[in-house]
Amino acid sequence: MTDRSDAPAPNRNTLWAQALVAEFEAAGIEAVCIAPGSRSTPLTVAFADSDLTVFSHLDERSAAFFALGRAKRTGRPTPLVCTSGTAAANFHPAIIEANQARVPMVVLTADRPPELRDSGANQTVDQQKLYGDAVRWYTELPEPEADDRKLRSVRTTAGRAVAESTGTPPGPVHLNVPFRKPLEPIEVPGDVPEGFPDDHPLAADGRDGPFVRTAGGRPGLDETDLRVVRDAVADADRGLVVVGPADAPTPDRAALADLAVATGFPVLADPLSGHRFGHAAPDDGGPLVAGGYDGYLDAVADSWPDPEVVVRFGASPTSKVLRQYLGASGARQFLVDPAGEWREATFAATDLLAADPTLLAERLASALDADEAGESGRAWRRRFVDAEREYWETVESAREDRLFEGGVLSAVAADAPDPATVMVSNSMPVRDLDRFGEPRAAALTVLGNRGASGIDGIASTGLGAGSATDDPLVVVTGDLAYYHDMNGLLAVRRCGVDATVVEINNDGGGIFHMLPIEGFDPPFTDQFKTPHGLDFEATGDLYGLEFERVADLGSFRSAFADSVDRDGTQVIEVVTEAAESHRYREELAERVGRRLG
Repeated sequence: MTDRSDAPAPNRNTLWAQALVAEFEAAGIEAVCIAPGSRSTPLTVAFADSDLTVFSHLDERSAAFFALGRAKRTGRPTPLVCTSGTAAANFHPAIIEANQARVPMVVLTADRPPELRDSGANQTVDQQKLYGDAVRWYTELPEPEADDRKLRSVRTTAGRAVAESTGTPPGPVHLNVPFRKPLEPIEVPGDVPEGFPDDHPLAADGRDGPFVRTAGGRPGLDETDLRVVRDAVADADRGLVVVGPADAPTPDRAALADLAVATGFPVLADPLSGHRFGHAAPDDGGPLVAGGYDGYLDAVADSWPDPEVVVRFGASPTSKVLRQYLGASGARQFLVDPAGEWREATFAATDLLAADPTLLAERLASALDADEAGESGRAWRRRFVDAEREYWETVESAREDRLFEGGVLSAVAADAPDPATVMVSNSMPVRDLDRFGEPRAAALTVLGNRGASGIDGIASTGLGAGSATDDPLVVVTGDLAYYHDMNGLLAVRRCGVDATVVEINNDGGGIFHMLPIEGFDPPFTDQFKTPHGLDFEATGDLYGLEFERVADLGSFRSAFADSVDRDGTQVIEVVTEAAESHRYREELAERVGRRLG
């Protein structure tokens, strides 16, 4: 690897920034998100002169969520760069999400020189450990200098930052980078001695490849512990494989399918798990993937026998119904987490397995005899087969009955192209996708920000994910989340990302209709539902989007099919009434209960 021209860098800041960027490139980084600012000039210039793709964002919060979304889609960090001061603070919400959701992220905050701290100097704030324990690792780089050892430390730090962010568990890393003026790449006589590159080639040029290579292993169980899990699974007639959101790693599709077939257990797959969609049907040799559990488990819990054993992958399920069902079951629950961290808030799991999910699924499937299931096990499986059929028949009839929010998510899941990337907002959209998104074999990559479950940054996260793939991109958002991240829509034009944006407008916080506070009005309407009365059509002209408003499900499906099939970004606004949608969800639950009771 070589990162210098025939002439030495014009000043120490340029030398410093070039070394950092060269090591990010050598570590496999492909893109960077930069918010404009003065103090970060050396970094911005170095990234702009590199072979990396540069995504320029005017809003730091949107930039950070864009980087988050891209990392969710690629599994690799997209570094973030900003100037000093409150710019760095605006990264914080996305860093919290990256920490909670285990998303790799590398944050570079430019800073004033140390002597200006606590002096009242303009745009100077305390940036040391700014993000607290929300980062996997923090360090401040030394002040730039043409010094052999310091420059080698900078190269090592860059490589370590990428390795720390992608380790077990992955997450955000913060590098604070102070610079003195001049910040531009102008000649400063004597700043970088003329003979420095020849006298210190390792510091100036790096190595052929990364300066430091980091190799990671795959944690696994020893044979004794594997046998304990194998025996518990093999002895159970009634078992489940539960796959929560992929914020905690889940097995790859082939490994999970092998495990499900080997055990004969139904797979209860969260829509964000990577397993609700993409598996072949059981008749074609695939696993029994159950996706309707949120709509029927509470109706059958008293009449069905409890599961005896549960193997759990991923983060805590989106479905409260499923969480409560598992918590009350009394089953032996094996919680699989490669970092050995506790990711189960009902505190009902009995065994924590610090193991790589794919490796464990592969080894466990190989150790089992698929023909061991007796009649009791087959009867247990048939319960889920029958419940799924009854449930999805009810949902299908509901989709044709009237417009409601769950029907919109049901249509998105059914009509999204194969393949596609689907970003779904928090509050009601992700819950409706969980309840009404029927499993299908299409390769849908469904993403959500369930680490901290905020509604900020939804559009930016989706557009960031879309920037990393040629698959069609669908972003489903509520009206408040749409409002909250309108700045992020500028990335459509500035970053060249096309999307189909489905905006469900119920004029406020519809999720609060699910809570007891709905019965207390006032203050319910003004302080919880908080209707905004905004007309979002103007965002089409503001951000260069096509905007269409629909009022029935047939019109929505037609507009959706048209949008995903052509270029450009279209916003499809579906106008709904939150209270009516919630009452209809309750009516559907009653229908399902009558059919399965």
